[in-house]
Parts: sequence; C-alpha cells; structure tokens
Amino acid sequence: MKYHISKPSPWLSKFVKHYWSIDNCIPAGQEHTQRIVPHGLLELTFYLGDKPVSKTPGKSFSESTLITGQLSEFYDIQIAGKLSLFSILFYPHGLSRFTDLPLSELSNQNVPLKFIFKEETDELESRLYEAASFAERIAIAERHLLRILQKNKGNNYFNRIEESVQQINQSKGLASIDFLASEACYSRKQFERAFSHSIGTSPKQFLKIVRFQNALAEKAKNKVQNLTELTFKCGYYDQSHMTNDFQKLSGMSPKQYFNEGEAYSDYFQ
Repeated sequence: MKYHISKPSPWLSKFVKHYWSIDNCIPAGQEHTQRIVPHGLLELTFYLGDKPVSKTPGKSFSESTLITGQLSEFYDIQIAGKLSLFSILFYPHGLSRFTDLPLSELSNQNVPLKFIFKEETDELESRLYEAASFAERIAIAERHLLRILQKNKGNNYFNRIEESVQQINQSKGLASIDFLASEACYSRKQFERAFSHSIGTSPKQFLKIVRFQNALAEKAKNKVQNLTELTFKCGYYDQSHMTNDFQKLSGMSPKQYFNEGEAYSDYFQ
C-alpha cells in the first residue's frame, strides 16, 4: 500500500487542510469494510481505480469524482479490487470560498463534482488520471483551484464564519452558540443560517462533531487514560453523554470504538 499526504501551497492554506492519496490492491475475491464517521471536514475525492460500494442512501459512488458534504451519521463502505484515489480535504468553511452554493445542500451526500463546478470537470479528471506522481496531481489540482478562486468571490459570510470555526477549534467544541453568534455580530437565527450555508450543517451538530473528534485526538495522545478521565477532559457532562454522542456518530460505544482499532482524528490531525 502506498500512502501520501501533503499540505497545500500558502495561497490555498486558508481553505485546504491537506491533499492525500492511497494506492492499494485488495486480493481477488476479498473485500475490506471501512466505517466512515463524521469528521467535520468536506472532501473532494477522485477515484482513479475501482470505486468503493455503499448501500446507504445518498452515499453511492456512481461517479468517479465526488464531493462529500458534512456528515451527521456514520456509514460503511466496501472496498475491493484496485483502490487508487486522490483527495482534497477542505477546512469546514474552506469549500464555501469556491462556490455560492449553500453547502447544506450537500449534507450527508456524495455529490458529483460537476454538480458544483460545471466547467472543466472532465479535463481535470483526465489530467489527474494521467499524472505520473502525487506531486504532479497536487500541482494540477492547485492550478484548478486557483483559477476558481480568481473567478469566484465566495459567499458574504466567509470571514465571520472562519473566525467562528477558529473559536470552536480553540474551545474543542465547547463554545456556546450564543457566544459565537455575538462574536460574529449576528442574531442567533442569522448566525445559524450563515453557518449552515458556509459549513453545511447546524452549529449544534458541528459542535457535537468537534467534541467527538477531540475525544479521538485526546485518546490517541494518551491511550492509557480511562473513559472517565476522557469524559470530563473533553467537556461531556458524564459518560452517558459521551456514549450517546459516540453511538450517534460512529454506531459504537466509546469502549467498542477504541477496541476496534487505533484512535485517530482527521479533524485535529
């Protein structure tokens, strides 16, 4: 298996968290099941080999290039054959700088790229497929993103919502919605509308996801800490509160989740 990850250029670092790619071949007659959990980020993925399979409504892989919106629930995918993909992981607010589309319309869906960026999609896919290296794919993707950036000013909420995301990150998902709205100079209703438009989910749901991702990050840093310590370190009221969030977002209790494999946070990576 070949895995690569790289940060974006300075011109795109406010919007793109990183690029990553994987090349792997599953032996004939075998398949691997992967559980996808909400990570608070939006992702543009180019499938250059066989596509995964999902039976969950809205999560199909009918196209080779898909944008995954904000997730509020887990789902499973089955991987078989030759897996080869190149992916652009956007910050929560990052994609909103490239489109005027309300990102709430992408919620819990894998949406074909041409639904958002109608121009040059086929050419971009072709160039990425023909690229000889990970570095070359990044260069192609960055040229494309920079062209869109020059043409599109994004939505009017960007700067204020970017600041809100930073405050949420600093609080590890514990900031109150009223505080965030006040800091952004919005009424609560205005803030919830602007946030949903720019992030793709409600502030309440996003805070829940960030708390969950912080719990994964904290467990990854200190694998021996028990669940009681983790509960209060991450700002949950009690273990029942943490268990309820884990069940909704991953389909497992914290104990089951950490027994399944290594704790890892995409959001706080």
